[in-house]
Amino acid sequence: MSVDAKIEFTVIEFRSADLERGTNGWHQLCKKVREACETFGCFEVVYDTISTDVREEMFMLMKELVEVPVERKQKNTSPLPYHGWIGPCAQVSLLYEGFGIGDVSNSDSVKDFAQLMWPEGHPRFCDTIHTMGTQLEVLHKLIWLMLIDSYGLGEESLKMNYTMSMRMMKYMAPPPGESET
Repeated sequence: MSVDAKIEFTVIEFRSADLERGTNGWHQLCKKVREACETFGCFEVVYDTISTDVREEMFMLMKELVEVPVERKQKNTSPLPYHGWIGPCAQVSLLYEGFGIGDVSNSDSVKDFAQLMWPEGHPRFCDTIHTMGTQLEVLHKLIWLMLIDSYGLGEESLKMNYTMSMRMMKYMAPPPGESET
């Protein structure tokens, strides 16, 4: 017997007028972010700072990425679990493929990854992924600041030492007549 359950996550719009720290709009946005995280552990963000062109280019380039020969994909390795390439396999899923790029806001890291996938280089991929990674890092810091403010934590909580990683994934549909649980 199957159960049709639908979970609707909170959708939060990040408008520039509400992104000025200390304003009423900021405090209301901080509260929404905190409540969504406490309730669901996540939320959907509407954030127009990342342009439609960059998003569309990113998805187009991801299609190119999954077409790279397997022997090149296998070079995307990492000692950290799930940070390198994971191809279709029984341990994860036969219908999943994922790539990891560490320190994606660092252009050299993105170039190193691109060099593994395309030995002849791929400047458009590098520029787009670096732009997306940098803009996502800004969004990440913004959300972190909202959570810090919503809990009333001090400035020492703002000190973050991390690198931004990006994971790109493709999920394939099961063959007709089959389903994967």
